[in-house]
This record gives sequence, C-alpha cells and structure tokens, in this order.
Amino acid sequence: MNLALLISPEVLAAVVRSLAPLLLLGAGGLICHRAGVFNVALEGLLLLGCFTAVAASAYTGSAFLGAVTAAVAGAAAAAGFAFGTVTRYGHPLILGSAVNLLIAGLTTFALEALFGVRGTYQSPDLARLPHWFSGAAGIPGIGPALAALTPLGLLALAAVPVTHLVLHRTIAGTRLRGVGDHAEAARSLGVRPDRYRFAALVLSGILGGLAGAELSLGAVALFTENMSAGRGWIIVLALLLTAGRAGPLLLALACYAYTQALGFRLQTVGLPMQVSDAAPYLATLVLMVWFGARRPRAQNQAERKRFSFGHRGG
Repeated sequence: MNLALLISPEVLAAVVRSLAPLLLLGAGGLICHRAGVFNVALEGLLLLGCFTAVAASAYTGSAFLGAVTAAVAGAAAAAGFAFGTVTRYGHPLILGSAVNLLIAGLTTFALEALFGVRGTYQSPDLARLPHWFSGAAGIPGIGPALAALTPLGLLALAAVPVTHLVLHRTIAGTRLRGVGDHAEAARSLGVRPDRYRFAALVLSGILGGLAGAELSLGAVALFTENMSAGRGWIIVLALLLTAGRAGPLLLALACYAYTQALGFRLQTVGLPMQVSDAAPYLATLVLMVWFGARRPRAQNQAERKRFSFGHRGG
C-alpha cells in the first residue's frame, strides 16, 4: 500500500473535520467526569446540537445564529438532565439514556414537521460555518487541514488543553475536582457539590451543542437522523477507560478521527464500506481497553466509586 495514502494532506484534512466536534464534546464530558457526574447524555446533546443548528441556520440564514441556538438548546437539555440527576437525585444512567432516546425521537419528528422530509434535510441555501483559512489550501502538506478549520474548529483545538489547565490551575477547577474526588470533604470546606455538578452538566450541554453545530454546519451543511452516530458513547467510554486524563482522551479521540478519515480514503481503493464504518469504533475500543488494562486495580476500583448514582451522599 502506498504510504502517501495513509498520511496524505486529504487524510489530514479529514482528520481535522472529524476531530473538531469530538474535542468540543470531549471537553464537556471531561468536565463532568472530574466533577463526579456520569454524563451518558452526551450522545443526545450532540444530536440536538446538530438539529437545532441546521434548523436555526435554515430559518435565519445565519450559521452564527445556528451555532448560538445549538449552544442554548444544549444548555437547556443539560439543565433538565442536571435537575433530574443532581437536584432530584435520579439515576444518571437511566435519565441519561432517556434523554438520548427522547432527543432522537424529537429530532426525527421535528425534521418532518418543520421541513417535510424524512431521513436527511439538505438545502443549497443552508448557511455554513465560515472557513477563515480557505486560502491556505494550496500550502503543501498542511494546507488542506488549515482550510478545513472553522471558527468552532479553532475553539475545538484549544478545548481539551484549556479544560485541563482550568481544572488544574484555577481555584474553581480545583474545587470541581475536589467535588468529584470526595464530595463530603469538599462540603466540609464550604463547597456545594450540587452547584458544581449542575454547572458542569450545563457547560457540557453548551459544548455539546457547539459540537453539533460543527458537525452539521462545518464540513457539510445538512442534518441526518441519528447524525451523532455513537460519538457521544465513544467519549463516555473513553473517559471511563482513561480515568478522565486529558492526554489519553486526546489520543483516543485522535485515533477515532484518523481511522474514520483513513477508512473513507481507503474506500476509493476498494475497501468495503462495512469495514471502513466499523474500523474507527474497533480501533478506538482496542486503544481504550489497553489504557484501562494498564491501570492498577485499585485505581479502577476508585474510579468506579467516583460517580454518584442517585444517592444523597454526593
């Protein structure tokens, strides 16, 4: 196989397009993880962001308003999830799964109600996010990757590293990590765990909405039913198996984005579509299991105790 096919500028550009929404969603999931919140609603938040971004863009003609609407919708959905789990002590796995199913059903219904179509909505008049560096496409090597960046793509590149710095270099981040590590100890120092966890969920909703806007209005301008395609679940598993560490999380997401981009590229030389579709999930799962297996058993047990599943102790 030609090595240039594996590391071509086109593959690198596809990696950037695939990785941007994952980084935004992953940053929100990382914040929740460190706050001790088991946020399995990431899949639904991403899908909601995709739909609301496209709908707002279609009705207003502005991709910016589409992204803002997606962020607001994500925050509202996450706030409802936070009310059920943090305020009312509901089981986060059950409520999170309910949110995912509800959003999947609502977006399918709204797609037909608002646009009169089923499956996919696409229009040539649909406003897309701008590509500020499109003139750099002719630069050898990295040019296509730079041209693929949108404003949300630039935000995504900084999202996980900035989140890591905030969590470890600010007072608010230290308190949030304290809430996740030992809620009772944090409460004894005057910190309200419920407030930090509620805020973490709402922030993950905002980032999830922006991730959806990037996915639906970045490289393409369309909405397809179940457009999130399991990306939220990939991040949930990555956070669990990497213990919420930013470095391994970035590596897992980059692995997913690269294998997805490479799979699309290899379809042009005869790779079956079923193989290219399954490759990102399989490669990422193998990598994450490897991370999990390398951790000491005591650390794995401590990780399972981090999360509050509906009891008032957290």
